[in-house]
Amino acid sequence: MNLDKIMAERFSCRKYSTYVPTREELTALLEAARIAPSACNRQPWHFTVVGADDADGRSAVAASYERDWVTTAPVYIIISGNSDNAWVRPFDSHNHVDVDAAIATEHICLKATELGLATCWICNFDPAALTSRMTFPEGFHPIVILPVGRPAEGTVIPAKTRKPLSETVTWR
Repeated sequence: MNLDKIMAERFSCRKYSTYVPTREELTALLEAARIAPSACNRQPWHFTVVGADDADGRSAVAASYERDWVTTAPVYIIISGNSDNAWVRPFDSHNHVDVDAAIATEHICLKATELGLATCWICNFDPAALTSRMTFPEGFHPIVILPVGRPAEGTVIPAKTRKPLSETVTWR
């Protein structure tokens, strides 16, 4: 599969089959994240894999994001970041932990698509609810919950509805 096809086929999956990704598949996703670029190569991220058999972890995710569909995912990867380890732009003190986490997350999403897996970015979760029920490495806070699995049978990749370049690009 070429990169253009992978990008076109990546979508936010909200219904998963019962297939549980293998350890090898999950390792490939994590390796894709590991090699992602980060500002000044700080790599201020950590990845917590919540497996299909981790009832407590699954319950914590469900409590932090109360949507029924999320429980259909067999695995979650929680991308957390450490703001103290991230690069900070000196001109305005902007901390890039979220940017770095986003790059790593999208590397996972693209690799998942290549492997026939699906994902969905979840940023609209309650971090306090999640951290009250799960432990993260010291100094790290959850940024993204990423369900991972195969799409449920019959799932159709939705058409991309994106603004045209003429509305999003300025050529100078």
